[in-house]
Amino acid sequence: MRQVQVEIFTGEAGTAFSSEHAAAAVVVDALRASATATMLLESGALEIYITREVNDAFALRRQHFTDALLFGERGGLPPEGFDGGNSPIETAKAAGWRVIFTTTTGAGRVVACRGASLICMGTVLHADALYKTLAAWAARPRTSSVPLVFIPAGLMDDPDFSAQEDEASALALARGLFRAYPDFFMPGESVSGYESRYGSILDRPDGLTFLFESAPHAEKLRRIGLGHEVAWCARMDVAHAVPCVHGWWNDRTPILRRGIPDSIQD
Repeated sequence: MRQVQVEIFTGEAGTAFSSEHAAAAVVVDALRASATATMLLESGALEIYITREVNDAFALRRQHFTDALLFGERGGLPPEGFDGGNSPIETAKAAGWRVIFTTTTGAGRVVACRGASLICMGTVLHADALYKTLAAWAARPRTSSVPLVFIPAGLMDDPDFSAQEDEASALALARGLFRAYPDFFMPGESVSGYESRYGSILDRPDGLTFLFESAPHAEKLRRIGLGHEVAWCARMDVAHAVPCVHGWWNDRTPILRRGIPDSIQD
């Protein structure tokens, strides 16, 4: 069995890699888009439509899905007229509903992965379920060498803003994947750079939580009264839903459902 090469590239470098190589892409927006999308599906949302812009979210509901709920954020808080924010602990109301979801960065990173062979949103909240999902993808019949890339989201349009919690989460997930499926996956050259930056801290029992709490993005959340969500998003294996793209409403609106599409395992 051929081992899949696993890379980690932050932000635009990661989305470009995923499209250019038709890779499997895991977008890791740890605070908080990946966590919220996961918990929306975990709570029973039927599916999630991703939009880059707030106006696109309103237009999609007005023109096509009048019964959908709007979730998301700008500046960390729900835009006026939305039904919910980008909060993984406030998703219960989504049960049984279609959701339209937009965030400052995570939504855009998912859209930018168009062309990848598989697109998922990754978070430590569903680590074990994600490993099983990726192993199912890796085991499918295929004729060419296809890599897997974890994409720490960072901050859209600000490549200099620290992606600490996203990068630490991506490395933690990659490490767990290698441990769970050593015959399926192997680290690419890019992984060593993240190991040198975060590896020794992740080896500590409280390492991941420390990297979340000390991240600049965490301070932003504390300033708007959402600091309690930081450590919540650093918990391991509390969810089973893995949001993956099952199709596109149009070329800029991916549709997320639980798990990989059946067609990928054909």
